[in-house]
Amino acid sequence: MIYPITINKRPIGPYYPPYIIAELSANHNGKLETALRIIEEAKKSGADAVKLQTYKPDTITLPSDRDDFKIHGGLWNGRTLYDLYEEAHMPWEWHKPLFDHANKLGITIFSSPFDRTAIDLLEDLNAPAYKIASFEAIDLPLIKYAASTGKPMIISTGMADSEEIQEAIDAARAGGCKELAILHCVSGYPAPAEDYNLHTITDMIQRFGLVTGLSDHTLDNTTAITSVALGAAIIEKHFTLDRKGGGPDDSFSLEPQDMKALCAGAKTAWHALGKVDYGRKSSEQANVKFRRSLYFVNDLKPGDVVSHQDVRSVRPGYGLAPKHLDAVIGKKVTRAIQAATPVDWDSIA
Repeated sequence: MIYPITINKRPIGPYYPPYIIAELSANHNGKLETALRIIEEAKKSGADAVKLQTYKPDTITLPSDRDDFKIHGGLWNGRTLYDLYEEAHMPWEWHKPLFDHANKLGITIFSSPFDRTAIDLLEDLNAPAYKIASFEAIDLPLIKYAASTGKPMIISTGMADSEEIQEAIDAARAGGCKELAILHCVSGYPAPAEDYNLHTITDMIQRFGLVTGLSDHTLDNTTAITSVALGAAIIEKHFTLDRKGGGPDDSFSLEPQDMKALCAGAKTAWHALGKVDYGRKSSEQANVKFRRSLYFVNDLKPGDVVSHQDVRSVRPGYGLAPKHLDAVIGKKVTRAIQAATPVDWDSIA
């Protein structure tokens, strides 16, 4: 039994439509107005929540240009971690206006904290939940501190093996977290769909017994929507106003029309899963008459013996089901029959 979690009175789990998180990340590109607009577009797109990242460069790395602190390859090749996070971070003085704006619009807002001071800030803003980023999933003291707030938690598991995932879960439980979800994730930016191995989601559900979702870094919605069929109850995607905006995360983020399509597609996929049901569906009722059935194809007189040449299985379905053909052959007709008359039990004996 997978017990749901609840964020801002919205239940999240396998028996509820997928919970869609629009990850604002660094897509503010240094402008508060852009961040505010992203929240507005997330709401318009149908997302359930918008998520921030709460750190300063000094709370996440060191100001060093040693090779250890340089990025080699990928989108940010050659940059130091400190320089990247200086550009990408969300100024802490923006958090309150962003929270206020989201609350006014009626969209849930929460954040990924990267140290204890970030959690303290978010507690002052009454954040309704916490998200632990994949790179921090091995920071067990951070997880315990976030868990100590008693708020629901979501932990991304990119790069973590099954043992590390279990350690993160144990740390959250030890810290006091009662409502916990985990996200399957591939920490590539962007990540190719073939790296996602979505069957891992079903294994995670069985192995860890938690609400499980997907943090998706692919460039389109196919992987995310497919994950719903495998049990994903949460989908997180980076979200931007313009994929060509030039920011650190813009190029692998969804634009508003794509987020709208994701929200609609994920919910359609969830509704399509439904339940095990072999019964006739309401949309099929009008077409039952077009199934095959047995019809007389020749004129017959009372007492004539029905042969294979006299009966065929055809559309529509007003006669006996085709499975009764052998029972009909060899019987005598009880009345005069015209060709194209449906076979029924009253017409033979």
